[in-house]
Amino acid sequence: MTTFDFSQVDVFASGPLTGNPVAVVHDAVGLTDEQMAAFASWTNLSETTFLLPPTDPSADYRLRIFTPAAELPFAGHPTLGSAHAWLEQGGNPAGEDEVVQECGIGLVSLRRDGAAWAFRAPGFLRSGPVDEETLARAVSALGVPPERVRASSWIDNGPGWMGLLLESAEDVLALDPDHAAIGELDLGVIGPHSAGGPADFEVRAFCPELAVPEDPVTGSLNAGFAVWLVEAGLAPADYTVRQGTALGRAGDVRITTDAVGDQWVGGTSHTVIRGSLTI
Repeated sequence: MTTFDFSQVDVFASGPLTGNPVAVVHDAVGLTDEQMAAFASWTNLSETTFLLPPTDPSADYRLRIFTPAAELPFAGHPTLGSAHAWLEQGGNPAGEDEVVQECGIGLVSLRRDGAAWAFRAPGFLRSGPVDEETLARAVSALGVPPERVRASSWIDNGPGWMGLLLESAEDVLALDPDHAAIGELDLGVIGPHSAGGPADFEVRAFCPELAVPEDPVTGSLNAGFAVWLVEAGLAPADYTVRQGTALGRAGDVRITTDAVGDQWVGGTSHTVIRGSLTI
């Protein structure tokens, strides 16, 4: 039996217990792939991560990311939550006010965003138009009237996301998805709030194949939406997102675009549980 330091971090939280929790195992050297997968299944959180020494000298640490059903090459809220836990545990980044994470998709940069942190949205593994048959299946599975879909695109930066832009936040909140019909698709949906709303946009994320029927607050999806919508002129360079409303959460995501045109995804992280894992 070996003991590892453990943190559970609430990410994109607008208040106590309002974001998306991630389980973080520190200095996970010695754990096998099977043990990592088993622990992620046991936590039953949307993601569990394992901090390891980097193999790339440019990185501060390496991160492995598991859902209850599969390993992911990248995910956003685990990136922010794990960086927060690593720094809180005494991690010392090589760059001032910058952390570089190594993960399955490559290197991901993080920078300070006020009192919080933000990550640079990674490039796409798949992008561009969604074929008519797949789009029709997604629209039917989500239960959204086709005329309420303004645009769609592949925005896959690791988990496999397809993105749909609806006419309004009310359309997003009214969705009644058929998870069995969604199947292996990983669907993200976004719609604008009216002026004076709780945020600029409302987002929901559905990924039943990863054993996460609906994710409370999703960094990778919001990163994909930001790259697509800002570049397409469908969203301003800087905007805010609320996610998790349908699940009783109140996630708060901030999108900013820097001087060279890169999008950054930021939000607040709070450590809720500190302890140890014995396995």
